[in-house]
Amino acid sequence: MKALATAIPDVLILEPKVFGDERGFFLESFNQRVFEDLTGLKRAFVQDNHSRSTRNVLRGIHYQIRQAQGKLVRVVSGEVYDVAVDLRKSSPSFGKWVGVHLSAENHRMLWVPEGFGHAFCVLSETADFLYKTTDYYAPAYDRCIIWNDPDLGIDWPVSSEPALSDKDRRGVRFLDAEVFA
Repeated sequence: MKALATAIPDVLILEPKVFGDERGFFLESFNQRVFEDLTGLKRAFVQDNHSRSTRNVLRGIHYQIRQAQGKLVRVVSGEVYDVAVDLRKSSPSFGKWVGVHLSAENHRMLWVPEGFGHAFCVLSETADFLYKTTDYYAPAYDRCIIWNDPDLGIDWPVSSEPALSDKDRRGVRFLDAEVFA
């Protein structure tokens, strides 16, 4: 596995070694020791999640203001455009975002650290999205920033209004959001 830098140094793209032939492929999707060696981070992952969405669904920008979750995300079927937004007020990249295409074909994973908002939109007919978290889901601390916030200016690759949950429609503006110190 190798780690690739993004425009925000704390957000990393992880590319596993893929061994393939005419029969198919094999890859190691997670190895704690390799993750720690590549990132220099010691994180315990406590929850695995799986979502399936259809084309043009957009989920996010989600985060937990307490019990902040680091997320290791990947796509096992289809393709998404995945976004991490730095919500750490003390960070030089506060309010900046990075977007990455994740797909079943490229096998890439994205490390989204604690203190970041996370979102994705589905580009394929359907997408199966898996992610590991460093803390448990805590609905009382769950927060959402509106997907099309003009101050963030995320360049979403959607041609029309995306399909949103009620929670995502009610997201707050970045300027009004609770953020991390």
